[in-house]
Amino acid sequence: MSNILIIKHGSLGDLIQANGAINDIKEFYKNRKVFLLTSQAYSLFMSECPYIDGVIIDKRLPRWNLLYLYNLRKLLAKYSFSKVFDLQNSRRTRFYKNFILKNAEWSSSISVLEKGQTKRELDNQPVLDRMELQLRKSNIPTNYIKKIDLSWAKEDLSKLTQQYTNRDYILIFPFCSRKHQNKKWPFFKNLISSIRRVYKNHYSIFIAPGPNEFKEANEFSAKIIMDNGEPINLKKLISLISGAKFIIANDTGPAHIASHLNKKGLALFGSHTSAKKVSIENSNFRAISVKNLADLNVDTVMNEIKKSLN
Repeated sequence: MSNILIIKHGSLGDLIQANGAINDIKEFYKNRKVFLLTSQAYSLFMSECPYIDGVIIDKRLPRWNLLYLYNLRKLLAKYSFSKVFDLQNSRRTRFYKNFILKNAEWSSSISVLEKGQTKRELDNQPVLDRMELQLRKSNIPTNYIKKIDLSWAKEDLSKLTQQYTNRDYILIFPFCSRKHQNKKWPFFKNLISSIRRVYKNHYSIFIAPGPNEFKEANEFSAKIIMDNGEPINLKKLISLISGAKFIIANDTGPAHIASHLNKKGLALFGSHTSAKKVSIENSNFRAISVKNLADLNVDTVMNEIKKSLN
């Protein structure tokens, strides 16, 4: 029996958002093997996802690396994929459609375009709406695409958090990737000071840095969460977010995790995109959007925090 392939390389937030679609695809293909082609960084995490039967790592080497492309095509051919769900919808995956997996049936953003509609127009729609449309075009019921369940990724983190506090905690994510510095709000230090003034010792303030964020994390007056001196893994990160009283973050993966865990919190957006387009808001997790993040003052953010915590 032929297999099903889902392609989602990342980023973290995008992969979290795709979990509902992955669940729907596996539910539809209960009697088929469903595999995920993803980046090395997310392979171990997604290998524990109950909605897929296996993970294939794509190193995403340059396309001029013909030996790598040949070996990738040879590897994927062993799985006899009859259907590919391209949830990445990138230039790379369009290249794969034409040269790596050209014999399989493809579902992608291109395949769902209406007559006269451009991909740019489709891409302006909310991301979960786009994935929902993509699956429905393949006659797949979309029961989970907007009801993302991350319970499979949570674990008991009490022993770890008790090393840092015996109180409720507020979780801050002041980081963003180096190539997306325009997503970074510059006043997290001031915000932490303001939270301490308002709430005194009622809450601890946590920061959970990634592998390349420890130096920056030390600049903030907050408790740096580590696991035996190392960054916490993705399952522990999800569990830490799940246990937080409130989360404040830039438009990054942890913000999307908080949203889909229906946690109280805020994501801070500049003009790089909109909260609506990335489908991040719900009744508990809200967004503050401004044209320029440098113009978003601490008092505005604090007022939103007070509405949820007071």
